Amino acid sequence: MKARPTAVWLFAFLVVQRLLELRVARSNERWAREHGAQEYGQSHYPLFFVLHPTWMLLTLLEGRASRGRVNPWALALFILAQPLRYWVIRTLGRYWNTRILIVPGGQRVTGGPFRYLKHPNYAVVALEIASAPLAVGAWRTALAYTLLNAALLLGIRIPAEERALAEYRASRTDHTP
Repeated sequence: MKARPTAVWLFAFLVVQRLLELRVARSNERWAREHGAQEYGQSHYPLFFVLHPTWMLLTLLEGRASRGRVNPWALALFILAQPLRYWVIRTLGRYWNTRILIVPGGQRVTGGPFRYLKHPNYAVVALEIASAPLAVGAWRTALAYTLLNAALLLGIRIPAEERALAEYRASRTDHTP
């Protein structure tokens, strides 16, 4: 299987998948806000809206420029990541979102993939960001976006989530007699 046409199909899949997921995220966001959710980390949110579409676009462009064949191992990893992605989304249910929203009275999710990893969604996304471009010969995109994603997640996003949860826990203990 040649990488060039596969890059187009992969791009189309990612666009449709991410747009459908944004609809779910928006619905969950409305629900969370209706239940008094407070948002944290708003300032870094646009960075992810630059990272993900540019990653998808460069995967397409570099993959289309590739004259090689599809890397079956990388494609298999990408395909295997999809059920994991939906396991995370299903486990979080109404709490799954692209934003950091803390719903008062909500409990931290510890079931499903959260039994094994503290941030399984980010592990899945990291796997996708590396494997999708590698599947179509876009190794530069895989390298650059793996590093950018890691920097954003480890340096900004995960610390912001942990601070939000710590603030919420502290505010709950401050108000209990």
